[in-house]
Amino acid sequence: MHINSKKIAMGGALMALAVLCIALSGVLEFNTLFLLAAASFLVGVMIREGGLAAGLAFYAGAVALGFLLAPHKLYCVTFAAMGLYILGCEWMFRLAGRREKGSGILWLAGKFVIFNLLYLPALFLFPRLIFAEGLKGAWLWAAVAAGQALFWIYDRAYEYFLTVLWEKFRRNLGLK
Repeated sequence: MHINSKKIAMGGALMALAVLCIALSGVLEFNTLFLLAAASFLVGVMIREGGLAAGLAFYAGAVALGFLLAPHKLYCVTFAAMGLYILGCEWMFRLAGRREKGSGILWLAGKFVIFNLLYLPALFLFPRLIFAEGLKGAWLWAAVAAGQALFWIYDRAYEYFLTVLWEKFRRNLGLK
């Protein structure tokens, strides 16, 4: 059995950074979603560098450590949902076989379904977790529409992070 110590060390450093972002999201309240998104992007980095199994182990470890160390446990739930979305996207990426004709539409549809499977139940079943007063009527449907726009922004930011920023960073680390 061959063990790549460089990837294991990178995984440990990424997990420490992810847990730091989760913990800081409770301290720096004005950057909560940014820090949680950054932590979830690291799940995608681990998947791209080590495969789905390594990414799943990284995700489980980051969620567990986040719950142990973060001051606000609700932010850990948010991170868990964002990381689960990333896991689902990367799984869909491999399932869609990006090189086949028409797979881009399948991949986009899969990401849309994964996001809505996470967002809509939370919005309709537990609206007070997202909004302090809860939502009724037209405001609830406005939140559904706003969630779709935020999904698009989050997904574009994730794609940019992995394809541009992470690729530059990994070249500087000598991982290529």
